[in-house]
Amino acid sequence: MATTLAPPHVLAGRARRRRRSMLVTSALAVVVLCLLVLTMMVGSYYVSPVDVIASVLHLRDDPTTDFIVRDLRLPTAATALAVGVALGTAGTIFQRLLGNPLASPDFVGVSSGASLFAVSAILVFHAGSAAVAGSALVGALLTALLIYLLAWRDGITGYRFILIGIGVSQFMMSIIGYVLSRAQRYEAGEAMTWLVGSVGRSGTGELRALIVAVLVIVPLVIMLDRPLRMLELGDDTATALGARVEPVRLALLGLAIVLVGFAAAAAGPLMFVALIAGPVALRLTGPAGSIVASGLVGAIIVLGADLVAQHLLPAVLPTGVVTGIIGAPYLIWLLATVNREGRGG
Repeated sequence: MATTLAPPHVLAGRARRRRRSMLVTSALAVVVLCLLVLTMMVGSYYVSPVDVIASVLHLRDDPTTDFIVRDLRLPTAATALAVGVALGTAGTIFQRLLGNPLASPDFVGVSSGASLFAVSAILVFHAGSAAVAGSALVGALLTALLIYLLAWRDGITGYRFILIGIGVSQFMMSIIGYVLSRAQRYEAGEAMTWLVGSVGRSGTGELRALIVAVLVIVPLVIMLDRPLRMLELGDDTATALGARVEPVRLALLGLAIVLVGFAAAAAGPLMFVALIAGPVALRLTGPAGSIVASGLVGAIIVLGADLVAQHLLPAVLPTGVVTGIIGAPYLIWLLATVNREGRGG
């Protein structure tokens, strides 16, 4: 059987792209680690980085430091890390699979569905935190299934999926507005706090479920990276290359939606993280950009936003306020760029 070998300059270019991707991904991992430690250092009681690492790794026995680091700050830091990885990974799956930089769970209805179910659990059923988290997960899954069924016409196209998703999102938001208008002031305030999103509000159960989901799903997504690259070439080309187009697309969308659901369950619908992470990672790593890099960029955004919200502003704010401040200008720039380049879908 004949074997076709790529020219030397092509092989050299691939090696350079892989090397750049590995170096950038390693640098992003270092930044994530530094922000993770910094999150556990700062606060009303300063803890040195050495003491933080020693406490987390159980290298020393200091009750005061252990209580501050492990019980108070580690859950918030771990939530920010896991939520960022989940949203960054899910966002880049949506954008690459649907072929549009605007294809983000924030805008195609998945986050809105999670929000509607969570707000209903808070205001209508007066549910506790665990039930609210479960409702958010169920809402994300059911909304995504509805959008998929409505967008199906002998297959899925990115443009149709996004337009139907935006319509579903607006429908969900209108119902959320109605439910809020019928609620008592205290309950409405609690629901609005959830809708903004914050990494400091999750319970132990939600955090553990999110971490397990990230540890299980992200490796699965990485294993499907090659079929995903085939799908980016178009359905016909992917089929010619041997990819099972619809099963792979459905599997990837399902994994991304589960990540969004668990992230929303733990921290609420943090806006713009999924939208920003993938394009930033691609710009940093180049054409060989990886899903891992997108997840790390998402973690950097959430960890950095939480640090700013908690320690650098005059008043302590939810994390979602800062991600919104970061994301809104990016969205305006993205819309202007897409319109100029004619990449509507």
